[in-house]
Amino acid sequence: MIRLHGVTKQYAGLAAVDNVDLSINDGSIFGIIGKSGAGKSTLLRIISLLEPPDSGELYYGGERVDQLKGRALLIRRRQMGMIFQNFNLFSSRNVTGNIAYPLEIAGFGRKEIDSRVEELLYMVQIGDKAKSRLRELSGGQKQRVAIARALAARPRVLFCDEATSALDPQTTRSILSLIGDLQRHLQITVILVTHQMDVIRAICKDVAVMDGGRIVETGTVESIFDNPKTDAAKNLVKE
Repeated sequence: MIRLHGVTKQYAGLAAVDNVDLSINDGSIFGIIGKSGAGKSTLLRIISLLEPPDSGELYYGGERVDQLKGRALLIRRRQMGMIFQNFNLFSSRNVTGNIAYPLEIAGFGRKEIDSRVEELLYMVQIGDKAKSRLRELSGGQKQRVAIARALAARPRVLFCDEATSALDPQTTRSILSLIGDLQRHLQITVILVTHQMDVIRAICKDVAVMDGGRIVETGTVESIFDNPKTDAAKNLVKE
């Protein structure tokens, strides 16, 4: 389980994340939703150890991780994968090169890298695109490359930061279906940040609603849709 207690992060004296308490079960697909500026991406960066909180505590299982440094932090980060809205792929590398990159920097041997890349290509259903350049791919195919790269080092947690916002509705559905299938097959935890309630409804079981840097409501997706209690949740459901 991932647990946050009193987590706060400020920029220029303003709280982007304000005294957040949150628990995320292992092996779940958990959504964090809010409008732009709600603090959800900052919260994601804290949970994924890309930024430390100014105060509060973050635990993975029984281990406190917000104070990790050096090699201990690096080892923990390697247990996480991240996919982004704009793919963040290397245009100088082909599909295989992009997927191989995290394995190369982790020091894996060439034979092991080649085997893992081939496995991932078929796992994300682009086995015929191994040598393709990025300019030859559609947006959905690029996101599949990004998903494969994020899974390359066998992470325990996959973070999705607005991963479908740049995609059309049909491609969004296919990517969400793929993420759901991978989560069930690999038994990993998926934490998904979005401003789109349709995305939450399609894939998540539990959700936290953010507004003004705070978690204002949590519950199952069904309970939030059927009976939103806060104005922030009501507005998101209404839209």
